[in-house]
Amino acid sequence: MNSSNNPTAAPWSEEGSSLLLRIFVQPRSSRNQFCGIHEGEIKLRLTSPPVEGAANESCREFVAKQLKVPKSAVVLISGETSRHKRLRIEGASTEQIKQLINPE
Repeated sequence: MNSSNNPTAAPWSEEGSSLLLRIFVQPRSSRNQFCGIHEGEIKLRLTSPPVEGAANESCREFVAKQLKVPKSAVVLISGETSRHKRLRIEGASTEQIKQLINPE
């Protein structure tokens, strides 16, 4: 079964030293924030509008800052013109993303 179609599967996986994330972006929000897991993807609200790649750039910057990795370590691998995106983050771990989504 393809995990991207399985809403109960974790929206992340590790591949070597990279973390792969499935993200749903909600542009034009009042602030940048992670909003938990919805329908098998990490929901991310961004203040930037979805025009001329602004939301993609904002997404990369926000995720890099939150995971404490360089912006160059965050690569958009699919979903350039969609709200459904896949990111590859070099040097980040599953534990880091779990802490951001479910802070305790």
